[in-house]
Amino acid sequence: MTPRSPLLQIRQLDFAHPAEGRQSPVPVFSQLSASLAPGVSWVGGGESRGKTTLLRLLAGELQPQAGALQLGALPWSAPQAAPAAWRSQVAWFPNGLAGQDALRPAACFDQARQRHPRFSDDALADLIEGLDLAQHLDKSLYMLSTGTRRKVWLAATLASGTPLTLMDEPFAALDRGSIDFLRELLREAAQHTERAWVIAAYSAPAGVPLSGQLDLGD
Repeated sequence: MTPRSPLLQIRQLDFAHPAEGRQSPVPVFSQLSASLAPGVSWVGGGESRGKTTLLRLLAGELQPQAGALQLGALPWSAPQAAPAAWRSQVAWFPNGLAGQDALRPAACFDQARQRHPRFSDDALADLIEGLDLAQHLDKSLYMLSTGTRRKVWLAATLASGTPLTLMDEPFAALDRGSIDFLRELLREAAQHTERAWVIAAYSAPAGVPLSGQLDLGD
């Protein structure tokens, strides 16, 4: 197979959590560089090694102190905050889903639709069916189990159609049917030549061919 050209490039990225009180800043990454091709990539590493932090940086949710990122032809150089153009091209599914419990699924989907210009309602319909969400669409998020709330936001993320999709522990709290459905979606995504899916997890997704991986160590 011919190697794919990088879609996401990380160049000499520096990040430290801000100091609290009299404590010093907590360094996480220093001069981190990597290139990830289209398809599915895995970010691995032990506890507190920066897997979630890296995804938050790539999503533009955190601001690096130094370095540069490039997604296709779109650049972003620190220490400037991520521009709106960057954030619109990146869909982000976090592991922790705090707040917004009063929303209904339709409002969650609308948030993603407004943020991401390539959002696909056809893809959303397939995701609602595959994740068995139809029976929950008239309920507020606080009425749903943790796994079902995660499936709502997972559907919103995967329907966004972005060049870069970031997922933090996407299989956590899902039922077996949804795990199998997501794994099949990722197997299809692994063949893509123009989009990238980056998964942060303790172990690589079983049965999914990887185009790249980034090990942050134990």
